[in-house]
Amino acid sequence: MAGGSVYKRSGTWAFRVDAGFHPETGKRRQVLRQGFATKKEAQLALSDVIQAAEKNAIVAKSTMSLGDYLDEWLGNQRSRLRETTLRSYEIAVMRVKKRIGRIQLQALMPMQVEKFYNDLLAEESNGGSGLAPKTVRNTHVVLRKALADAERLGLVPRNAASAACAPTVRRPEFETWSSDDLKAFFESIKGNRLLAAFIVLATTGMRRGEALGLRWRDVDLDAAQLGIVQTLTTVKWEPIITQTKTQRSRRTVYLDTFTVDALRDHRRRQREEQLAAGPAWDKSNDLVFRDELGQLVHPDGFSREFNLLVRRADVPRIRLHDLRHTYATLALKTGVHPKIVSERLGHATIGITLDLYSHVTPGIARDAAQAVAASIFT
Repeated sequence: MAGGSVYKRSGTWAFRVDAGFHPETGKRRQVLRQGFATKKEAQLALSDVIQAAEKNAIVAKSTMSLGDYLDEWLGNQRSRLRETTLRSYEIAVMRVKKRIGRIQLQALMPMQVEKFYNDLLAEESNGGSGLAPKTVRNTHVVLRKALADAERLGLVPRNAASAACAPTVRRPEFETWSSDDLKAFFESIKGNRLLAAFIVLATTGMRRGEALGLRWRDVDLDAAQLGIVQTLTTVKWEPIITQTKTQRSRRTVYLDTFTVDALRDHRRRQREEQLAAGPAWDKSNDLVFRDELGQLVHPDGFSREFNLLVRRADVPRIRLHDLRHTYATLALKTGVHPKIVSERLGHATIGITLDLYSHVTPGIARDAAQAVAASIFT
């Protein structure tokens, strides 16, 4: 059984492990690690090495820093990730490198990772408040994945991020409109050139990027359905078209007659705008929702337009994304089966839908109880 000792050396802590004999070469193995800030960190690292030695999984000594490893790891991800995902990874890696990038990869401890998370939560930015727990947790997800690959490749004895506690993210609160609120809002924006876009969001539960990335070739108004195959998003504030994030997001959505009529009116208006623009009309895309010259509608500008219209209307303030929540809430309350709602929203499982809209399900359960009893006793 491997044994070792912890001692102080040159102002920092170190450990030495007698890892026994190599199972193949027969040579005695000794592992020396140094540079730990505290005795406890050295003891924890010693424990990892002893466990690895007992499994014959001792990693070769390396002085590579965490930052250098993350740069190399990120470079290997470029051909595997969507552009938007890659950008989020880059931002997370920048945060890690800024604070703990100089630590040796093999010396990184869970306690250091947790301190890093706490520092991010307390970080002064934009008025003195720290980063949101969700943002920090997203950074944790990227770091954990990167270190999992390091462990798989035999660069570290264990994944320090997996052993660290990430911030708890509370379920985000959202506001929804009633059907009367929706009627009032749509009445107040009659004539707005993007009226149909807001109607589509409210009656299908589509995401903003899915609606703005919708193509006419994927819309069949006669069959009252549309296909979601791509999304419009931003990378470094520039709008780009990408494929849907998951296969589940790629789906067919059936339309009601009111939405079909709104889209027919929108198509007529768009053709008039194209004639008015003449040669200036952008023919490079087939998008349903475009600006007056046929170009992409910037997602952030679209949200700002919605916020402005809401302020002018006599309705409660909600975010654009809350139209998606409004659709789901109204659908569940009117008796649409949760499975259907889940499929229309593009959720991975029905469990996600039920969990997210758990405030609606008690009413559904009560109605179901009454309906069953009515079928028996009446």
